[in-house]
Amino acid sequence: MITTELQSAMQWGATLETADAAMVLLHGRGGSATDMRGLSGSFPLPGYAFIAPEAPGQTWYPFPFTAPVDRNEPHLSRALERIRTLLGEINQAGIPSSRIMLLGFSQGACLATEFAARQLDCCAVTVGLSGGLIGPPGQTRKTTTSQAEMTVFLGCGDRDPHIPVERVEETAAFFEAAGATVDKRIYPGMGHLINQDEVQEIKRLMATLRLE
Repeated sequence: MITTELQSAMQWGATLETADAAMVLLHGRGGSATDMRGLSGSFPLPGYAFIAPEAPGQTWYPFPFTAPVDRNEPHLSRALERIRTLLGEINQAGIPSSRIMLLGFSQGACLATEFAARQLDCCAVTVGLSGGLIGPPGQTRKTTTSQAEMTVFLGCGDRDPHIPVERVEETAAFFEAAGATVDKRIYPGMGHLINQDEVQEIKRLMATLRLE
């Protein structure tokens, strides 16, 4: 039975019953599921079920992602639980974690990487576009390894006014220590946006995942 989280999310592309793989897309602060559907038009590979949940009030948590974690509670925990539930429902619909990509932009990228860091076997590929792990600089994190093989792609501009490059570096280091395959790309002169190189890499990862 399909439960509330999946029903409430925007869905397009292949149905979960017929899809080869699934992508969950998380929007940024002030964004929407509709925005993520528009983004997916840049990588229209067949065989993918696309699912985009939407945050209440268009924000997953109220304060900057570099604030102390407890300042963003209980909103952060609720958002992470929504992702956990959604991924579980996708699994129940017949798509295993090994064929799921979790992608986020901006605040959605922070949420995606944070979720993946806490549950390393949640999906095969995590994509963080202009984002990074949540919490203040230098926050101590417990690093655990997973038997599942996760690929993490991180892309960010060095002129991004919202995302410090140091946080992207810290995020990459965390996932490398956890045993993930990490591809980190810092783009000179780029601000808070998504570029064509990132789109091409997403398409490549999608094709690989679909064929596994």
